[in-house]
Amino acid sequence: MKGTLGRLARIFFTYSVKVISLLLAVSAISFVLISASPVDPVQQYILGLGTTISPEQRAEMEDYWGVDEPPLQRYFGWLSELLHGNFGESAIYRRPVADIIRERFANSLALMLCAWVLSAVIGFGLGCIMGMYHGRLPDGILKKICYILSAIPTFWLGLVLLLVFSVRLRWFPIGFSSPIGVLNENVTIWQKLHHLILPAFTLSLMSFANIALHTRQKLIDVQGSEYVLFAKARGEGKWTILRRHGVRNILLPALSLQFASFAELFGDSVMAENVFSYPGLGSAVSAAGLNSDVPLLLGVTLFSALFVCTGNMVANLLYGVVDPQIREVGE
Repeated sequence: MKGTLGRLARIFFTYSVKVISLLLAVSAISFVLISASPVDPVQQYILGLGTTISPEQRAEMEDYWGVDEPPLQRYFGWLSELLHGNFGESAIYRRPVADIIRERFANSLALMLCAWVLSAVIGFGLGCIMGMYHGRLPDGILKKICYILSAIPTFWLGLVLLLVFSVRLRWFPIGFSSPIGVLNENVTIWQKLHHLILPAFTLSLMSFANIALHTRQKLIDVQGSEYVLFAKARGEGKWTILRRHGVRNILLPALSLQFASFAELFGDSVMAENVFSYPGLGSAVSAAGLNSDVPLLLGVTLFSALFVCTGNMVANLLYGVVDPQIREVGE
C-alpha cells in the first residue's frame, strides 16, 4: 500500500512540475504573440463600450492596461494577477474571464465527454468488425468510410448533418444548448441532451476513424499470433477467440490512442461549437479572436493547456491500472 501511494506521489509530483513548466511556456508564448499583434486592447475595450470617452479617461485605461510599461514588466504583472485568480475582464462580454470560463467549460466538457465516449465505442466496435472480416467486403467498405471521414473537415460535416437532421427531418434543434426563451433553471436534462446529441455525434465522427483503423490492424496482428492459431486448432470460434484473446490484447492500444486524441478532440470542438452555435469554450475563443478580446483569448488558451495536460496525466495513471507491466516498469 505504501509503495503504491509512493509511486502515485512520484508520478503526481513529476507531472505537476511538467504541467507548471508547460503553462509558463504557454503563457509566455501567448503573451508575446498577443503583444506583437497590431491589436490595441484599450481601443477594443473602448469599442466594446459603444460610447466615446475623453482623453483623460483613455489615459486612465492605458495606465490600467500598462501600455507604456516594458513588455517584460507587463508580463510579470499579468502573471501575478493570474496567480491571484484574476484573469481580467472580457472586452466583449463585460464580465470576468474566470466566470465566463467556468460557465462555458461545463458545456464544452459535456460535449467532449459524450463525443469521446461515442468515438471510443464506435471506433473500437468497427475496428473489431474490420479485423474479424479482414480482406472481405465489410472490411473494405468500413475502411473506405473511415478514410473518407478522416479527410472531411469538421465544419463541413457539421453543416451537412445540420441540414439533414435539423432543417429537413427536424429531429434535432438547429443549435444552442437549451431551448430559446427558456430560463436555465427551467431546462430539463432531456432538453439538454436533445440539443447535445447532434454536435456530439458530429464530433465523434471526426475522431473514431483513427481508433477503428488502429484497432483493425492490432486485431489482424493478434489473429496471426501463435496462441490464436492454437485456439483455432482447439476448435474455438472466431468470436470466442475475439472475446477471450483479442479484446485483451487490443484494448490497451485503443485506450492509449483514445486518450492521445483528447487534445485533437478539444481542437475539433471549436469548429463544432461554432457550427451548432453551442455555448462552450470553443465558441468563446472564436468570438475572442474575431473581436480581439485579449483577456478572454489568453484566459481560454491557458485553461485549454491545463485541461489537456490534466487529461494526459489521468491517462498515464490509468495505463498503470489497465496494464500491470507498465506499472512495474514505472516502479
